Amino acid sequence: MHKTVLLALGLLVAAPALSAGIEVDIELPRIDVADYRRPYVAVWLERPDNSVAANLAVWYDVKMRNGEGTKWLKDIRQWWRRAGRDMQVPVDGVTSATRHPGAHRLAFTAGDAPLGELAAGSYRLVVEASREHGGREVLTLPFDWPPREAVVREARGERELGKVAVHLKP
Repeated sequence: MHKTVLLALGLLVAAPALSAGIEVDIELPRIDVADYRRPYVAVWLERPDNSVAANLAVWYDVKMRNGEGTKWLKDIRQWWRRAGRDMQVPVDGVTSATRHPGAHRLAFTAGDAPLGELAAGSYRLVVEASREHGGREVLTLPFDWPPREAVVREARGERELGKVAVHLKP
């Protein structure tokens, strides 16, 4: 009886570690300019036909009065054209405040929102950053889902984004 309870507890604790999922590392570089504003960032998955499979994260100024932070979401141009204009923000689990320069990690579990159940196939992780009085940059990382083994894909931006990595867990 005692071993059965321990085994059940062990499986319960280990279950999240065994779930398929995606982790995304995003580095926002420190840019030395007089009027620095944190970038608006969108992270999503695209199918080969450029349709959006999942919106994973949108970082914008959620504290501006009267929702004025949403006014600038259209500056994340590629995301705005593909999904943003049809999205009602805020979205629980997807939208959040802008982030300071540094390394940030997002984790998503297959079957849970916002990743959901992805059909087997080819996808692209797209990360787009846009900054007021600054530039705009888009990085794309292709991958196949579901992965047969743990896989890491990386890309490096030139100005608004630093290193971006996607970790795929089978």
